[in-house]
Amino acid sequence: MFVQITKEEFSKEVLKKAWYQTNNIIWTILFLYPLITIIDVIYNPDIWVQFLIVRLITDIVIYGLYTFFRSKKKYNYRILLHIAFFSLSCTSALLCTLANSQQFNVYFLVYSAVILFFNIQVFWEPAHSIIQTLVAFILLTIFFNAFSDYNIDLFITNGGQFFFIVATISCLIPSARFKVLEREAKQQLLIEKSNEQLKAQNRDIIEKNAIIDMQYERLLKMDEQKNSFINIAGHDLKNLIGSIIMSNNMIKDEEYRLSTDQKEFCAYISESAEKMQYMLAKLMDVKEIESPDLKFNMETFDVNVEVRRIFRGLVETAQMKNIHLVDNILKLPLNVKLDKVFAGQIFQNLLSNAIKFSQTNNNIRVVTSLQRQKFVFEIIDEGIAIGQEELDMMFNKLKTLNDANTSQESRLGLGLSIAKLITQEMGGELFYRSDDNGNYFRVEFYVIN
Repeated sequence: MFVQITKEEFSKEVLKKAWYQTNNIIWTILFLYPLITIIDVIYNPDIWVQFLIVRLITDIVIYGLYTFFRSKKKYNYRILLHIAFFSLSCTSALLCTLANSQQFNVYFLVYSAVILFFNIQVFWEPAHSIIQTLVAFILLTIFFNAFSDYNIDLFITNGGQFFFIVATISCLIPSARFKVLEREAKQQLLIEKSNEQLKAQNRDIIEKNAIIDMQYERLLKMDEQKNSFINIAGHDLKNLIGSIIMSNNMIKDEEYRLSTDQKEFCAYISESAEKMQYMLAKLMDVKEIESPDLKFNMETFDVNVEVRRIFRGLVETAQMKNIHLVDNILKLPLNVKLDKVFAGQIFQNLLSNAIKFSQTNNNIRVVTSLQRQKFVFEIIDEGIAIGQEELDMMFNKLKTLNDANTSQESRLGLGLSIAKLITQEMGGELFYRSDDNGNYFRVEFYVIN
């Protein structure tokens, strides 16, 4: 999280800090300045009343100016501090020159404490403190020449030297203090802005969490609807498959009246219906236990025989589109340990989709081979490419492809998505590509030695 501070923001924060320190100084003066009269009562009992009046008037003037400056934010706080400092210097310098020589140390000490307090508390550039110190020296000089009857040496040796040292050294304090308070103001501003950003991010997170919760509830409802639909569709499909099997069995009962081709078709219908029953039962089991894992019935079989059976079953489908299937299936047996029904479904989905997507008057080669102890099933279509992006969509999610030719055939990627999923679940690998050379599909499974 990166926080930026503009010059205007920094200036505003520094001004806030400066006014905070100015408030401390002004209110300290207003409460403590009249109390210095106690020193006057002790050391100058003849003039303490006059100086009390002067101190009270100074307090009233400073308070009035403070109220005015606070109401008018456009005026610089430094002007108020200069006026307050000058007022304190005038009375303090005057007392230093009017006091007896035995009292110089006390009043110079008080004057030094006033300047030191002011420079410790004030928040302004060091040049302003230097100016006020020079003003203090000038006031002392003027009042000494106007009111004092003592020698300058006596004036300096009885506390004057300490005052000059303290006043000079105290001018160094605002320099370091100004930098420290500026840094604190910047850090405070950074913290405030960071907190604002965090609050904004927190509000954003809360809003997004609310949206996520709403979407989650919506997904739960959709999942319930999906499960309900699967239940209804599954049971309806079971009934339909049962009707097909029953009807086929009734035809087989009249076997003596059937021709050889009709008997072959009945056997094909019976085998397909049984496989549909098996796959539907597996899918319904997965739905019932709410698990993404299919429990396969693994068995050892000759995979080339299964591929050849599927090849023969789709020859007529290819001929309807005037597509020629080329048989490059190995005659040698290759045993694999897979779920025979689902493995056959993989090969059938890939080949039937290849036929569906291919153009008329085209050749599709079906090749099986043994490579590095793996059974390899390949479909090679050298016609017009489907497109790599389209294949990616078809293999990864449901996708309807608009026919690029004159045909308006609806193309669903569901069969390819199922083929990819089942291949991976049974420990195999499925590859595909579509480029200028045509469309290519490849499935690999380990063979049994």
